[in-house]
Amino acid sequence: VQLQASGGGLVQAGGSLRLSCAASGRPFSSYVMGWFRQAPGKEREFVAGVSRNGGSTYYADFVKGRFTISRDNAKSTMYLQMNSLKPEDTAVYYCAARFQYNDYVQSRAPVYDYWGQGTQVTVSS
Repeated sequence: VQLQASGGGLVQAGGSLRLSCAASGRPFSSYVMGWFRQAPGKEREFVAGVSRNGGSTYYADFVKGRFTISRDNAKSTMYLQMNSLKPEDTAVYYCAARFQYNDYVQSRAPVYDYWGQGTQVTVSS
């Protein structure tokens, strides 16, 4: 599957952005999906994940209540709605896919099979 992330940009603290991840290739509904981010000098970290049918979601503690992950299998697209953005949210955001037969939402980056190219999110103070 090929993944294309988009929607990043520059926003002031407290603002919002909506990231999208468009997939092509094998049936999108076969994949557990996730968002990760990597700030300069830091390791890539898990942000949020969603099960194959969208029924289950999982968030890192630092985004709970601010970010919402969702997916539209008919459009082969995953989203990350980011509200109340903080300067520490500044990073390159990556979408990832894991082919899976169950709906367990994965949070470990190494288990994901496919990655998008990343989209830059910059939050100014």
